[in-house]
Amino acid sequence: MDKTAASAALAVADIPSGATIAVGGFGLSGVPVTLIRALIEQGADGLEIVSNNCGVDGWGLGELLEAGRIDRIIASYVGENKEFARQYLGGELEVELTPQGTLAERLRAGGVGIPGFFTATGVGTMVSSGGLPWRYAADGSIAVPSPAKETRLIDSLGSEREYVFERAIRADYALVRAARGDRHGNLVFEKSTRNFNPLAAMSGRISIAEVDEIVEAGELDPDDIHLPGIYIDRVVELTAEQSRELPIEKVTVRRAGERQRDESEAR
Repeated sequence: MDKTAASAALAVADIPSGATIAVGGFGLSGVPVTLIRALIEQGADGLEIVSNNCGVDGWGLGELLEAGRIDRIIASYVGENKEFARQYLGGELEVELTPQGTLAERLRAGGVGIPGFFTATGVGTMVSSGGLPWRYAADGSIAVPSPAKETRLIDSLGSEREYVFERAIRADYALVRAARGDRHGNLVFEKSTRNFNPLAAMSGRISIAEVDEIVEAGELDPDDIHLPGIYIDRVVELTAEQSRELPIEKVTVRRAGERQRDESEAR
């Protein structure tokens, strides 16, 4: 089955307002920015986004946020985006903060048909007891607190311990970024871009991948495939210019001659 789409615009054309969308990436690594921009142009709003973080100001999911298209986000880290903080503290954005490993497993569980799972992470905190501010009111009070979750004492390896129940995430759509893909949707991720991308794709009922290169079916070595095509519905090949747009989140450099001074002092 040929799953290639002629353009990013066509690939996201049917995403409706109010949809839940799982988005791959970690920081600025492996972010499907071309699909995100096509979604901005498409116009869907009131979206619920599930992603490790919400990009940075002016790039990635930060662009969708600045366009006012996100109503709610489930994420594990949000500290690099000033517009995110402004919308959240001002009551414009609902935020469900989730421990990073728990978020990964919730996405994976949704993809493999597991309705939920028990974990020790978050037990004894507001993650399990509830009360975290999901949405603030305009006056700074908590308009929507997180609910309490089911907990259970479970005998594990000979000792009883408390666990909290976390529900799986099944998104309506998923947007991911890969290095290579074939026309059947089999994907290969480059280094650290293999972060939340496979999990996000598994979670989506309809999953869309942007890739640097599309090859014919059979050209990818089965041992090199990170995500089988059964999880992917549409594949979009990026232009060379789109593939090269890879900003650095935090630039750390030395001044000329600084390395030599450091080495001489060490001796």
